[in-house]
Amino acid sequence: MSVPCTYRRPSRRDFFHPLFLLFLAFPFSSCIAGEIDNLLKLKTALQKSDTHVFDSWTPNGNPCKFDGVICGLDGSVTGIDLSNNRLVGVLPLDSICQLPSLQMLSLGNNLLYGSITENLKNCTRLKQLDIGFNSFSGTVPDLSSLSELQVLSLNLSGFTGPFPWNSLKNLTNLLFLSLGDNQFDPSPFPVEVLNLRKLQWLYLSNCSIQGQIPEGIGNLAELTNLELADNNLTGNIPTGITNLRKLWQLELYSNRLTGKFPVGFRNITILTNFDASDNYLEGDLSELKYLTRLSSLQLFMNHLSGEIPQEFGDFKYLVNLSLYTNRLTGTLPQKLGSWADFDFIDVSENYLTGPIPPDMCKNGKMKELLVLQNNLTGEIPASYANCSSLTRFRVSNNSLSGTVPAGIWGLPKVNIIDLAMNQLEGPVTSDIKNAKALAQLLIDNNRFSGELPSEISEASALVSIDLSHNNFSGNIPENIGSLNKLNDLSLEDNMFSGAIPDSLGSCASLNVINFAHNSITGNIPATLGSLPSLNSLNLSNNHLSGSIPASLSSLRLSLLDLSNNKLTGRVPQSLIVDAYNGSFAGNPGLCGPDHFPACSSNSDRSVDSRTLIFCFVAAIAVLVSLLGCLAFMRKKKENEHEFSLSKDSWDIKSFRVLSFTEQEILNSIRQENLIGKGGSGNVYRVVLENGNELAVKHIWNSDSMGRKSAKSSTAMLKKRSGNPPEFDAEVAALSSIRHVNVVKLYCSITSEDSCLLVYEYLPNGSLWDRLHTCRKVELDWETRYEIAVGAAKGLEYLHHGYDRPVLHRDVKSSNILLDEFLKPRIADFGLAKIVQANGGKDSTQVIPGTHGYIAPEYAYTCKVNEKGDVYSFGVVLMELVTGKRPIEPEYGENKDIVQWILSKMGSRESVMGVVDSRIPDGLKEDAVKVLRIAVHCTSRLPALRPSMRTVVQMLEDAEPCKLISVAIAKDDPSLNKDEGVHDYDYDYEKKMNQSPEKLKHSPS
Repeated sequence: MSVPCTYRRPSRRDFFHPLFLLFLAFPFSSCIAGEIDNLLKLKTALQKSDTHVFDSWTPNGNPCKFDGVICGLDGSVTGIDLSNNRLVGVLPLDSICQLPSLQMLSLGNNLLYGSITENLKNCTRLKQLDIGFNSFSGTVPDLSSLSELQVLSLNLSGFTGPFPWNSLKNLTNLLFLSLGDNQFDPSPFPVEVLNLRKLQWLYLSNCSIQGQIPEGIGNLAELTNLELADNNLTGNIPTGITNLRKLWQLELYSNRLTGKFPVGFRNITILTNFDASDNYLEGDLSELKYLTRLSSLQLFMNHLSGEIPQEFGDFKYLVNLSLYTNRLTGTLPQKLGSWADFDFIDVSENYLTGPIPPDMCKNGKMKELLVLQNNLTGEIPASYANCSSLTRFRVSNNSLSGTVPAGIWGLPKVNIIDLAMNQLEGPVTSDIKNAKALAQLLIDNNRFSGELPSEISEASALVSIDLSHNNFSGNIPENIGSLNKLNDLSLEDNMFSGAIPDSLGSCASLNVINFAHNSITGNIPATLGSLPSLNSLNLSNNHLSGSIPASLSSLRLSLLDLSNNKLTGRVPQSLIVDAYNGSFAGNPGLCGPDHFPACSSNSDRSVDSRTLIFCFVAAIAVLVSLLGCLAFMRKKKENEHEFSLSKDSWDIKSFRVLSFTEQEILNSIRQENLIGKGGSGNVYRVVLENGNELAVKHIWNSDSMGRKSAKSSTAMLKKRSGNPPEFDAEVAALSSIRHVNVVKLYCSITSEDSCLLVYEYLPNGSLWDRLHTCRKVELDWETRYEIAVGAAKGLEYLHHGYDRPVLHRDVKSSNILLDEFLKPRIADFGLAKIVQANGGKDSTQVIPGTHGYIAPEYAYTCKVNEKGDVYSFGVVLMELVTGKRPIEPEYGENKDIVQWILSKMGSRESVMGVVDSRIPDGLKEDAVKVLRIAVHCTSRLPALRPSMRTVVQMLEDAEPCKLISVAIAKDDPSLNKDEGVHDYDYDYEKKMNQSPEKLKHSPS
C-alpha cells in the first residue's frame, strides 16, 4: 500500500527561495508515484467498461494529463471527473480516498454497482461528491467526516435502507443536496436539513419522506430550487415556504398535500416553475395571479375551484399551463399565451365555459392544445388552422359548434385530432392529405356530413379513425386500404352507402371494424378473412346481401355481429359457436344446424340447360385443377428434395437443452399440423419421434403479412433484410427467461427467408378457449383463482424479476395458455418490449394490444409502460370472475367490460350479480375479492394501478377459504367477514376510474 503524501501549496515566499528552481525540477516524485498507483487501481476496478477514457492512464504517464483527472497548481490530484462514461464495476474507495488533495469526485451517470464502503469517510477533503445515476446497492455510509462538502449528489443511485440523516448536521457548507429517487426507508422530513442555511438546491423527490413539511423550511432562505415530489407528504403547504424569496423552482407534485395555498405565496415573486399536481389541494388560484414570472404552472389533479385568474393572460413568460382534473369554472383568459412562445395548455376535465383563446399559437410554437371535457362554447378559432407546430389537438366533450377551419384537418405535425362529443358540422376536407403525422382521427358524436374524402388515404400514419354518430354519406373510399397502419375503423351510425371496399383486406393491422347502422350494400368481402389481427367485426344493421364468406372462419374474433342484414345461405360451421349467439339474427335467409333454419337440398329442382352447362364447365375446371395439382406436387417434391440438401442455410439458436434437430422440426411444418393462426404467424403442433410434443410458430415476414395463405418453412419467401420485428421482439423477450408461468422457448430456427420459434406444447389451449368458445369447460372457482395467481406471477417476473423489465403489451386471455393440469403460461410475445437500461419507455404510433384489453391512456399518449400490462391483466381477471368477454352487446353502446362492471359497483347485490352464475353461491364472495383487485388494475389513472408485484400479493391475500365453509361462517359471528364485500366502498372504485387524460407535463 502506498504511503499518503502531504502537499503544501507553494507560498509567495517559496518563489524567492534559492532552492525553489531545483524544487520545480524534481516535483514530489514519490508522491506522484503514489497517486498514479491509486489512479491505476481505479482503472483496474473499472477495466470492463466500454470506454476509451482510460487509454491515457499509463503507469509512466503524468496523472495531470490523464483524461478526467484534474490537478492543482502543485501537481496534486484534486479532482476526478468520469461522469457519463459508461463505467461498469465496483468503486475502490480505499484507493480513491488515499488521494490526499482530492476535492472533487464526479462519477455520475454510469453503470457502477456494489456498495459504498465506510472508506468514503477518508475522503475528508471532498467538496464535491457526485455518484448519482448509478446502480449501487445497500445503504449510504456515515457522511459526518465530509464536513467540507459543498455538493452532494446521490440521486437515482440504487441505495436502500435508512439514510444517515444525522450525519448531515456536520455538512453545514452544503450548497447542493440531491438525494432523490432512492428507495430509502420511510422517514419524516429530516429536520437536520433545516440547519443547512447555505443550501441553494434541495432535491428530495421520491425518497420515501412522509408526514408534514415543517414550517422551518422557511429558514433555508438561500434556496433557489426545492423539489419534494413523489413522496408521501401530508398536511398543508407551510406558510414558512413563503419566506423563500429566491425560489425559482418549486416541485411538490405526487404527494397528499391538502388545504389552500398559504397567504403570502404571492411573495415568491421570481418563481418560474411551479408544480404541485397530483395532490388534494383546494381553494382558488388568487395567490398565484401575482407570480408574473411564471413560465410553467402545473396543478393538475387537485380539488382546486374558482376561476382561472384573468391576469394569467398577461403573464409574458408563461409557456406551459396544466390544470386538468380540478373544479375550475369561468372562462379561459382570452389573451392566454399570446406573449411568449407558448408550448402547451391542458385544462381538461373542469367546468370551464366560454370560447377557446385565439392567440395561444400566435408565435407559432404551440405543440399541444388540450381542453377536453369542459363546457366550452363557440367556434374553433381560425388561427389554429395555421398552427403548423401542433402535435395534439383535443377539444372533445364540449359544446363547440360551427365548421372546423379547413387547415386543421391538414396540420403537418399533428398526431391526434380529437373533436368528439361536440356540435361541430361541415365536411372533412381534402386538406387531410397533408396530415402526414396524424395517427388518431376522433370526431364521433357530432354533426359532420358529406362524403369522406378519398384523400384520407394519403394520411398514411393513421392508426385510429372514429367517425361514429355523424351524418356522413356516400361510399367508403376504395383506396382506404392503403392505410396499412390502421388499427381501428369505426363508422357506426352514419349514412354510408355502397359496398365495403375489398381493399380493406390490405389493412393488415386492423383490429376493429365497426360499420353498424349505415346503409351499406353488396357482399361481405372475403378479403376481411385475411386480416391477421382483426378482433372485432360489427357490420350489423345494414343492407348487406349474399353469403357469409368462409374466410371469416379463420379469424379469432372477440366480437362478431352481422345481425339485421339481408344475408343468405349457409352459416360457416366454425362460426356456429356460443360466443357468437345473436350475431346472425335478423337475416331470415341464413340457414344451418342447431337454432338456424334447415338448409334446403334443392334436390327436387329440375336440371335445366344452364345447370348442365354450368356442371360441364365446372367439370372441366376440376380436371384442369387436378392436372395443376399433379404438376404442383411434382414440383413440390423436387423443392423438398432441394431443401433437404440445404441444411446449412438454417441457423438454430438453442436456449435450452434440446432433444431434437432442426430437420425434425422442419419436416413437421405441414398444413395438417396447423393448430392456430395469429396476428404474427401460424402455429403448428409437432410430435417428435420420442413422443414429446412441441408448438412451432412460423412468423410471417413483412411480405406475407396480411395474406393468410399458410406458407411452410420450406417455402422460399421473398428476400428481406433482417428478421420481422415480431420475431426479434419475441426472441429478445423469451430467450433467457426462466419462469414456471412463462411459456418455454426452446430454440429459434432461421434462414434467409423464414423464422421459426419452438415452444413447449400446451394441450389445453388458451384461457379464452376455455371461457368463451366451443372448447370451453366448467372451470371451478379454485381453478380460476389458481390460473389468476399463476398468470400474475408470470407477469410479475417479466416486470420485476428479469434483469430489465419486459413489457408484454398484448396481455389477454387468448395469450394465457394452459398445460395438462390447467396451470397457466404467459405466451405470445410478438409485441413485447424490453425496457432500455436508461429507463426509457417505448414510444409508438401503433396502439399496442387488442381491442377490449387496451389501457385507456393509449388513446392520447404514445408512451408505453408496465401499467398498460396491469390494465390488460385486470380485464383478464374480470373475464375469470364474470365468464364474459371483454366486448359484449349487453354492455351497451361503446362500452366494454370495465365500464360495465363499474356501472354495477353501486351495491353489494349488483356486484354479486356480475359473478359468473356457474360459480357456486358459497364462493361468490371469494370471486368478488378478485373482482375488487381487477377494478384496481383497470383504474383509468395509470399511477393508481398497482404493480404486478402488488397484484400477486393482493391475489394471494384473496385465496379462497378451504377450511371453513360459508355456512359455518354465516352462523358464527366471531369469524372475520371483512374480506368479503360487506364493508366495501363501491363509490371509491367509481371515483378512481373517472379521470381520462392524466399525463404529467414536465417542463424538462
